[in-house]
Amino acid sequence: MARKFLYFIAFLIILAIAGFFVLRIWSQELTEFVFVPREEFVEQAPLEQNAYQDPAMWFSRPGIGVSDPARWQPATRGQERSIPSPAEPKTDFAVFFIHPTSFLDGSMWNAPLDDAESQRIAKIYVRGMASPFNQASEIWAPRYRQATMGAFLADSEDAAQAIEAAYADVKQAYDFFLATVDADTPIVLVGHSQGSLHLLRLLREEIAASEVKSRLAAVYTIGWPISVEHDLPALGMPPCATAQQSGCILSWSSFAEPAGPKQVLDSYRLSTGFDGELRGDSPILCTNPLTGKIGGEAAKELNAGTLVPEDNFSTGELVPGEVPARCDERGLLLIGPPPEMGNYVLPGNNYHVYDIPLFWKNVQQDVSRRVESWTTAP
Repeated sequence: MARKFLYFIAFLIILAIAGFFVLRIWSQELTEFVFVPREEFVEQAPLEQNAYQDPAMWFSRPGIGVSDPARWQPATRGQERSIPSPAEPKTDFAVFFIHPTSFLDGSMWNAPLDDAESQRIAKIYVRGMASPFNQASEIWAPRYRQATMGAFLADSEDAAQAIEAAYADVKQAYDFFLATVDADTPIVLVGHSQGSLHLLRLLREEIAASEVKSRLAAVYTIGWPISVEHDLPALGMPPCATAQQSGCILSWSSFAEPAGPKQVLDSYRLSTGFDGELRGDSPILCTNPLTGKIGGEAAKELNAGTLVPEDNFSTGELVPGEVPARCDERGLLLIGPPPEMGNYVLPGNNYHVYDIPLFWKNVQQDVSRRVESWTTAP
């Protein structure tokens, strides 16, 4: 029971990292006492310039072999019911995946790389969220000194410095990835939660005005709200309007019905967009993962396989036809009655933890299509 409780707390943290602050259902004072470090931020020593040459700095990268968590392929329940897998992409492509927060400790602002528990949980995230991209010729998922949960609950200079420090590691890993991957290879960028936050900054500051943008087959910024009005123009890429489009952005945040997103939307309204204006009630970008299009509705029969995990998240199986998807007028992705996914559904029927596993097989199919579209684009 104690272990399950710790897992529940860990997954609550993921929602907070996504900027949603569900923990506001408790008192602000209690939340800050438990999760916000009381010590001042201590500037981290920069990583060695060649730090990411070390294979130990990566959860996934070429050469790791069968122990690479992103290369996991789950079995499918009832093979006769499953939709056929997409053909192997004809073109090699490389994936850069930034994992969500797995560090709970309120005693420090950034996770040490030798913290065993946060690294163990991060590896589970890579296994469940990066594995839909396992048709790639290369998958790179760096370890980084992620900001602790409290950094997203506190409005302070210390919190801002912790997020900045985490981003510095991610950028260094991305620079190594970019320098290592063949210059003709198309790229797919993927993030979830805190990972999406860092990925969006990479897009704005490093990619939007660079030649690298032309190599992007797709960008998956999942579990982080993107305002169509106040954020999207700063990213330098359009949203994916069709299933065949390449060089575009996908994003969604999943709720079962009846959905209780009040705290999510309240936090979003008061947040500042990339244009410096309040996001307010501006629509959130919602890609329907069952159709690959903006908005719309799709029946559960189009779901080629939901990854339903075992209790300890060490394994799971794909179950076809379990979960529908509908983007509502606010930009939230509604998935019908609550599916049985385990004990880590968040308040308000928020399935944030399962944003990618809910549509595991469709995501695999989606990236295959977009890479092939990138290959044939004029």
